[in-house]
Amino acid sequence: MFNRFSGGAATERSLTGPGGRLSRDGPYCAFIGATETHGKFIRRPYPALLRNSLGIGCVNLGCVNAGLDRFLNDPEVQRVAGRAVVTVVAVMGAHNQSNRYYTVHPRRNDRFIRAGAGLQSLYPRVDFADFHFTRHLLGVLRGRDPDQFVTVLAELRTAWIARMRVLLGRIETPTVLLWLSARWPDAVMPRQGLGGDPLFITRAMVDEMRPLVSDYVECVVPRMPADRVPAGMVFADAERTAAMQVLPPEAHRVAAEALVGPLRRLAV
Repeated sequence: MFNRFSGGAATERSLTGPGGRLSRDGPYCAFIGATETHGKFIRRPYPALLRNSLGIGCVNLGCVNAGLDRFLNDPEVQRVAGRAVVTVVAVMGAHNQSNRYYTVHPRRNDRFIRAGAGLQSLYPRVDFADFHFTRHLLGVLRGRDPDQFVTVLAELRTAWIARMRVLLGRIETPTVLLWLSARWPDAVMPRQGLGGDPLFITRAMVDEMRPLVSDYVECVVPRMPADRVPAGMVFADAERTAAMQVLPPEAHRVAAEALVGPLRRLAV
């Protein structure tokens, strides 16, 4: 089954992301994902909205800037997801994960730790000591030598597919794969820069995961204009630039509306 929808500091917490603390003694849905699932700067991210709609617990396991390594390296997350009646897995980018070319921090996956011999061979003139974050690293590498970057990109995509298969295989309960983004999976990578989140993920990669899940929901909502702050966001003045980079509260409303049907059906 396939559902497609599009549309124009938290006050409570569950486990990791905003959304309300709750007991896990009763039935609950679990939510795995990165910044958008966590709901950074959003007063009520989609797991919190769904809690009201579904009438059962919604455990938000989302983590800011997470990649798949964050969840594969955390047995507690897998245990919580395994006991949920349904688990929603949001599509995360392919950049924040260890691979044959570089290593990331096992929990703070956006942190670049070291380059492997293969990457040093591809880019012998790059001083990798200058990098602390994966997105900065990859942006520079693509700008330095786009042809060599194609090799790095292929490795990231291959690693992502393999890790997604492992993660989904470890969740024995029904799962819903969620695409929540400002772009469609079909979008072509731009000539300059790295493209939109989830970084480097294509329609073909998503399609490869769909036989492994119970349902797939696709939500695309444009980012907000830089000069307008919509209601439902919480951030300090110093965080304004970062807050304008996340999807708006409208995206969380759209995602909650898209997910409520599949979750009700699978939670029976």
